[in-house]
Amino acid sequence: MSVLNDKKISFIGGGNMAQALISGLIGCGVNPKLVTVADPSSEIRQTLTAKGINTVDPTEDATSAVISADVIVLAVKPQVMKMVVSAFTEVLDKQLIISVAAGLSTDILSAMLGGYSNIVRAMPNTPAMIQMGATGLYASAATNDDDKQLAEAVMAASGLVMWVNDEAHMHAVTAVSGSAPAYVFYFIESMIDGAVDLGLSRKQASALAMQTMLGASKMAMDSDDAPSELRRKVTSPNGTTQAAIESMQANEIGRQIAEAMQACYQRSEALSDEMSQ
Repeated sequence: MSVLNDKKISFIGGGNMAQALISGLIGCGVNPKLVTVADPSSEIRQTLTAKGINTVDPTEDATSAVISADVIVLAVKPQVMKMVVSAFTEVLDKQLIISVAAGLSTDILSAMLGGYSNIVRAMPNTPAMIQMGATGLYASAATNDDDKQLAEAVMAASGLVMWVNDEAHMHAVTAVSGSAPAYVFYFIESMIDGAVDLGLSRKQASALAMQTMLGASKMAMDSDDAPSELRRKVTSPNGTTQAAIESMQANEIGRQIAEAMQACYQRSEALSDEMSQ
């Protein structure tokens, strides 16, 4: 918390991800009065104002949220980023920029910001909304260690933070965490459908599948054993679990998961290329 003491944090965009990060910051002790959100939606501004957060209508005042900020979190869609930031690039000085926009490299962001380069790129995921997120971070060469610590503190308020030294690895972060909650939801969905086919009610199947996923994840996180070893320990020879695992192996589920992650990786690369044109 000490790194964030008295730091003024402004969010450009007040959507779901911004609100998730703000909730995490306030939960970690950040004073809501030090947080400002610039968003054109009056409904979003009213919601945030009710929580004690400062709000700005960027269509009327595009620079006030930026001038006095120590940290600026860019939380708007990549397609509109250039238009949004063009309204305040001239007042950038020493502020740390954190971008949570997918596909926008630090070089692209710097160009959009008129050459400003104190930038950290973040790839969070949706569990940040419940402070259980996993975020990959990459810092531009111009970002000093103090600002890296500041960026880490901002994002860690909503979950795990992991730095990468090669910006190209942000595509891998997207594949293994950024997009991965959807993989987990898909797996849970399939387990529920399978259990219903076996005779359970959807309510029963949902409760059992979700609790099992939660418990297994927590067990893997807390254990000194690798997931492969945990799997081995619960797979009794000739038992029910072995039958299920052998079916998955016969259908090459592991290979299919790897191919899905590769598809995600490639799409992330493509989006980045598209945004650079």
